[in-house]
Amino acid sequence: MQRRKFLAALGGAASWPLAARAQSPNMPVIGWLSGVSPRASDRFITAFRDGLGEQGYVEGRNLWIYYRWAEGHYDELESLAKDLVQKKVRLITAAGGVVAARAAEKITDQIPILFVSGFDPVQLGLVDSLNKPGGNATGVSVFTTELTMKRLELLHKVIPSAHSVAFIGNPGASTAKIEREEAVDASESLGLKALLIDATNDSEIEQAFGSAIQQQAGAFIVSADPFFTSRRDQIVQLAALHSLPGCYPWREYVQVGGLLSYGPDLGWAFRQVGVYAGQILKGAKVAELPVQRPVTFKLVINAKTAKSLGLDLPNALLADEVIE
Repeated sequence: MQRRKFLAALGGAASWPLAARAQSPNMPVIGWLSGVSPRASDRFITAFRDGLGEQGYVEGRNLWIYYRWAEGHYDELESLAKDLVQKKVRLITAAGGVVAARAAEKITDQIPILFVSGFDPVQLGLVDSLNKPGGNATGVSVFTTELTMKRLELLHKVIPSAHSVAFIGNPGASTAKIEREEAVDASESLGLKALLIDATNDSEIEQAFGSAIQQQAGAFIVSADPFFTSRRDQIVQLAALHSLPGCYPWREYVQVGGLLSYGPDLGWAFRQVGVYAGQILKGAKVAELPVQRPVTFKLVINAKTAKSLGLDLPNALLADEVIE
């Protein structure tokens, strides 16, 4: 916890010149609450800053951001959210998925909360409706659960001989039950057996792959929980070690060697949240900002990984992007 507190105290300021760190008394301050680590969030922070920039806000010039990182320790999110509230931030960007948004909502019903959720925020109680959130939270919903079927269909096309598919999930996530049910239902509809395997730390992720191989899984999908996204390098390396094909929720996995992914662009989602943050700083009411949803989904394939697995990808598998 001491290391995370130290990183939190830096608040991302290490990337700014000393002159820019002299915070003006009138400079708005916002919070960034994440369940993962700074290293795993670089691209998302950049996209968020781009969105703020569209509204005329530049970190270190006319805006200050306090960063708080739980680094996978979800039980610490509430205390980190409480710290941001005590710092009197103007809004909180819950960048660690649903679990971060819920932690922030438990601490404040007054400060605006912006989220990127892979699950239906209405079903989860984060907002009253997509068009009229109604409370102190809004953001982007990225259809993660709804795309489980599509990811399994893609794996079925690539590995038609696979009769069992492992689903690696985090039982500590608030959305674990929803993901499990979706994985089982989607698998059964395709005539596949779903192997539900849990992992809550690095060691258990390694064990999860061993369990998948032991149960003769022909392929796997991984939860969209930020806990796994922040450990994408480890997951992709283990998949390669065991020669186990996988379909991932985000392009970021395929960038580091994952076989294929299907889903929206997380960069777009965080950019939109940055735009909303700027609009709120200018006076927009969070309760009236509709939850945004993506309209574009991309199939991304890593050609080198496919070749290493000895896969001859079917012509029907038309990728939006191929990483060589």
